[in-house]
This record gives sequence, C-alpha cells and structure tokens, in this order.
Amino acid sequence: MYRRGNYSSGEDFVLEYGDLRFTFNERDFSERCEQAARRLGFIGDGITDDETEDLINLVVNGEVTDPASALGQHVNDCWPELVGPSDRSLVHWLRRLIFRSAWLDQRVKEGELSIIFDDAGGDFVYIQPERGGEPIALAPEPSWGRVAYVRR
Repeated sequence: MYRRGNYSSGEDFVLEYGDLRFTFNERDFSERCEQAARRLGFIGDGITDDETEDLINLVVNGEVTDPASALGQHVNDCWPELVGPSDRSLVHWLRRLIFRSAWLDQRVKEGELSIIFDDAGGDFVYIQPERGGEPIALAPEPSWGRVAYVRR
C-alpha cells in the first residue's frame, strides 16, 4: 500500500485530518487563507496586513476575539450568518479549502498530479497524467458572497 507524504512548508501552522499532518510556514498559510476566502466569495482581491491577521485568527481560532481591522469587525458583525452546522460554517470551509489545496500540491510534488492553465476557464486545473490528462473534479464550494467583506 502506498503511503502518501504530508505537506510541509514550515512549522508555523498545523492542520491535521486523520493520519495526515500538514505544516505551513507563515507566508504559505496566510496566502492559502486569503485564497480560500477569495474562492468562497468572502473577500475580494488584496487585503491589508491587519485584515490578513484577522483572517488567520478566524481560521486558526474559529473566531476573531480582538479585531485588528474592519474585516475582523465585519466577521463579528455578520457572525450569525457565518456560523452554522460545522460542515456549513465559513470557518469549516476555509479550513477545508486550505487543507485541500495543500493535499493537491503534495500530490503534484509526488508526481501523481500535474497543473495546467485552462485558457477557456482562466484558471489553473489539476490533471492526472496517468489518466491521459483527465482533470480532477473538485467538489463545488458554497458562496459567502451575500456577506462578503468590502473595504470602505
């Protein structure tokens, strides 16, 4: 049986699921947090360092107790709409997308997957070289666009 490796870019942050333990350096983790929040429609492009700090606190702690930015305050103001059953909360989906991105990147590193740019879709796609370049079908994400943070 093939044992897959664990993703690691540093030791600043840790995500564990079952037998998998993924570790991240600060920059990698913050970029993945931002990418996940953008993919869920919760933020737009480019956030400030203070907003990034609040987003990381949300992912790591499941809440923003002492907001450093308007984003953190927005999270607290919209909390009833962001929280829900564990598999439907914003925090759950942020963590899930961060984990999924690291899992996919580890599969690329191990040669199981490759990445191509899809000109038509304007996005990068993970493909399976051993299956003739068949793309990986990822589960769709819900959208938090209705409560998206918009910098004023």
